[in-house]
Amino acid sequence: MSSQPRCPHCRHFVYLDALTCPECEAELGYQLLTQQFYGLRDGRVVIDGETWYTCSNRGWQCNWLVREDAPTGRCFSCRLTRTQPDADDTVALEKLAKTEEAKRRLVLQLGQLGLPIVGWDVKPGGLGFDLLSSLSDGKRVIIGHANGIITLDLAESLDDRREALRVRLGEPYRTMLGHLRHEVGHYYQNVLITDDATWDRCRELFGDERESYQDAIARHYRFGAPDDWNESYLSEYATMHPWEDFAETFAHYLHITGTLQTAAAIGIHLDASVTNLRDIDVIPRESYLDQPVQPLLNDWTWMSQAFNRINRSMGLGDLYPFEHPAAVKRKFAFVHELVTRSPLTLDMQIALARPTEEASA
Repeated sequence: MSSQPRCPHCRHFVYLDALTCPECEAELGYQLLTQQFYGLRDGRVVIDGETWYTCSNRGWQCNWLVREDAPTGRCFSCRLTRTQPDADDTVALEKLAKTEEAKRRLVLQLGQLGLPIVGWDVKPGGLGFDLLSSLSDGKRVIIGHANGIITLDLAESLDDRREALRVRLGEPYRTMLGHLRHEVGHYYQNVLITDDATWDRCRELFGDERESYQDAIARHYRFGAPDDWNESYLSEYATMHPWEDFAETFAHYLHITGTLQTAAAIGIHLDASVTNLRDIDVIPRESYLDQPVQPLLNDWTWMSQAFNRINRSMGLGDLYPFEHPAAVKRKFAFVHELVTRSPLTLDMQIALARPTEEASA
């Protein structure tokens, strides 16, 4: 299936968050199973003999479709949200809309990679999201993951607040999608590693995650990262604890595969006959699931250099300001092996994530 969405009426390109076509103004809904947009009539559309409706959160910019038997009338992504601002907190709900957009992009990518998505309402420890705002009641919201639940601070959807935090913490990259990809890495470390032998390999690469997390936090914020951190880690934050190293690596794996998929879908490649970056063509793939990790990393090395040059020509910072030393490449290889071990189809994932009658009551 193509990851380049088009309007079903005029075939104009539309972004994944579109509610209407920018060209013909048709009302649109996105179906996760087919990864396509469909034209709507009275908020519904028949697909393969089944009626699909707009998500009940469409008023807050959700454009996904819901099968008529879906619990609560919410789409696959919205049902993963366990907690959100009160209905009368319209300011926070506006921030929620931007964060939910990033979450839908995350869920779509997880589905395309064939990763299992079992919701918090299906079984204990399932994936869920508490989307809270520290600006609503003045209480601090700690971004993190615990027992399958990812907590985000919606206030970080404000560019000035997020940028101030990025500068204060000395981070080269900080976005809501980045938070989601990092925190879901914590979740999948425990989902994808299921045997002692794989845990042993993980600890050889990332360190022993059983060491005290609180002691690691205290040490990191007192002394910072070691001077030679960039020889073995993607970021200074990754040095804090083996959990964070794995989550950072997993997040970057999603950054890389997602960006290469987009480049492939819109036909971006490096033609060796007209570029001085390298001697052979670089043609990104929409999927690397059937490839070893090296082609993925090779393609990204050259494509990221090209993207960085484009950003610099606009006076912006590098799109991807990170290096991949040999130790990091070995960590990517481990994550790639976990992800590609037994991919599930999207319909299998949705079946897994569908609540039972008891759970949805």
